Amino acid sequence: MNDIEIARNTKLENIDKIAYNIGIEKDEIEQYGKYKAKVDNTKIRNRLESNKDGKLILVTSINPTPLGEGITTMSIGLADGLSKLGKKTMLALREPSLGPVFGIKGGATGGGYSQVAPMEEINLHFTGDIHAITSANNLLSAIIDNHIYYGNELEFEKVTWKRCLDLNDRQLRKVNTGLSGESKIVPREDGFDISVASEIMAILCLSEDLKDLKRRIGNIIVGYNKQKNPITAKDLKADGSLTVLLKDALKPNLVQTLEHTPALIHGGPFANIAHGCNSIIATKTAMKLANYTVTEAGFGSDLGAEKFLDIKCRKAKIKPNAVVIVATVRALKYHGGQPKEEVTIENLSALQKGIKNLNKHIDNIKNEFGLNVIVAINKFETDTEKEINLLKSEIEKIGVDLSLVESYAKGSEGATDLASKIITLCEKEENFKFVYEENDNIKEKIGKVTTKVYGADNVEYSKEAEEEIEKIQKLGYGKLPVCIAKTQYSFSDDPKNLECNEPFIIHVNEIQLKAGAEFIVALTGKVMTMPGLPKIPAAEKIDIDEDGNIVGIF
Repeated sequence: MNDIEIARNTKLENIDKIAYNIGIEKDEIEQYGKYKAKVDNTKIRNRLESNKDGKLILVTSINPTPLGEGITTMSIGLADGLSKLGKKTMLALREPSLGPVFGIKGGATGGGYSQVAPMEEINLHFTGDIHAITSANNLLSAIIDNHIYYGNELEFEKVTWKRCLDLNDRQLRKVNTGLSGESKIVPREDGFDISVASEIMAILCLSEDLKDLKRRIGNIIVGYNKQKNPITAKDLKADGSLTVLLKDALKPNLVQTLEHTPALIHGGPFANIAHGCNSIIATKTAMKLANYTVTEAGFGSDLGAEKFLDIKCRKAKIKPNAVVIVATVRALKYHGGQPKEEVTIENLSALQKGIKNLNKHIDNIKNEFGLNVIVAINKFETDTEKEINLLKSEIEKIGVDLSLVESYAKGSEGATDLASKIITLCEKEENFKFVYEENDNIKEKIGKVTTKVYGADNVEYSKEAEEEIEKIQKLGYGKLPVCIAKTQYSFSDDPKNLECNEPFIIHVNEIQLKAGAEFIVALTGKVMTMPGLPKIPAAEKIDIDEDGNIVGIF
């Protein structure tokens, strides 16, 4: 059976029972049908304020192949494994974006027997959170252009705010608007980001509560006036209406795994173009309810985990007790020089070379961040005994534990070894530290991430990026953390430089101030904030049968 058939043939519990089992009270949930609910995180956290936080486990990975290495599948399998061992466990995951669902990567609900459900609904419109973010983002655009139409009292000279859409559409990266020719309409150049790259998505995920959400929205810089001073959403009196659109989206969504482990799925910024973590609200709520919370950070540890630790943990004042680095034999061979179409063929030489990539990720988590780490091998049918044995022997040499995980095929049964080792690992002391300090200047922060975490020799800045850094520091935002937008396929900013055998330089082309999200984005290489569809998009295979069943989502 494929993923969608496995999910459809699994009997789910009513969501009120899932809520009851984890300790959520009746007046703290609002059901969206039988199997989904919004939870009132404020009530839950106020009621459980004196409770000690549970253990936090972060799941990240090596640099992936284009199809991903199963971070979400591993997270779900681990949570089910912990539940099977009798531990009170919750998941805190990101919401899927429609862009990948209809693009190349597919959905984000796990796979095989390690899935969250209802799979189709979560992967499509879910409870409407991303639609709410899209509407809020575009309402702000409409208010900006309406303000300019009626006289431009704030004296906009440059609009920096873009519209957004939760689909991959490269045609919309740069557009001209206001071309109707009507009196007083001011034509201007605009563009679209994918909704999960919107600053509003980042704000939702980093807000502590409704008051914090409104404050951050008010601080969004939407453009600059003739005196080069910033104009904010609050200047446009837009913060209230945008917050109203987001008031329900701010509440985490409760669903379940196929084995009935409760999962909070909330927020979904991409890790290569944003900060790649689910919401602070969902993570902290789960930590109050459960003894073990399993969460994920998108793509490799150089992207998602670095941002989780340097941005999210810094803001939320939390830290993981253990970190899982997911690796696959096929990805290691891919990073050892084996062509993508041949990664299912045994190749010990390529695997040996590719282990260098894994070792760098281990070193980052263990030594740069000072955290407890374990390697989890997401096993595929094509992995050979020789390849697995080589991998085990190489990992043993550096003194890090390893677990072979088969949760895709076996569910919790295939992850109990990992779960057992995680329980032990969480009891060890860690020496958590950030890669950079708040008082470092912007270039120092970028430099420390790129040299320590990526292993780059240096950083080069475009003239425009240099000017923007100077402007941001003059405006007083220099203490904000940095969010580096980079390819997920390589430690470098070149997606084709998979092995990184030669010294490399990171090229910062653009700097963007996200004053509402409270971080500074550094765009490197050719990262696009509006992805395009592949030659044969997944949308061509998604359909609905005569009985109303969706087919083709993976």
